[in-house]
Amino acid sequence: QVQLVESGGGLVQAGGSLRLSCVASGRTFNSRAMGWFRQAPGKEREFVAAISWGGTGTAYADSVKDRSTISRENAKNTMALEILSLKPEDTAVYYCAAAQRPDTVVVASQYDYWGQGTQVTVSS
Repeated sequence: QVQLVESGGGLVQAGGSLRLSCVASGRTFNSRAMGWFRQAPGKEREFVAAISWGGTGTAYADSVKDRSTISRENAKNTMALEILSLKPEDTAVYYCAAAQRPDTVVVASQYDYWGQGTQVTVSS
């Protein structure tokens, strides 16, 4: 079992930045890629960013690609996502997820553990 807990969400003005964190517990955190997804009201959950088990592979959605950085510290079982230049359309619940495999994964169906989510609200 892997338990995931997100933090760092909140209310931010457009143009600001946020750093989301995810802490994992459970021995099966090992050898798993990690990812961030988000879900806005009335919309489906969408991929945001992912990072491989070793941290050398990353992937980003086009909507955040040039203003986001995903990172992880396996020794501390943590992962983070920093988003700069936030826009109102970034408003969503952000979810941390652990994948079934070690390489970078962008498809939600390849993730089998999910956190409860953290709300990010960007005001214009």
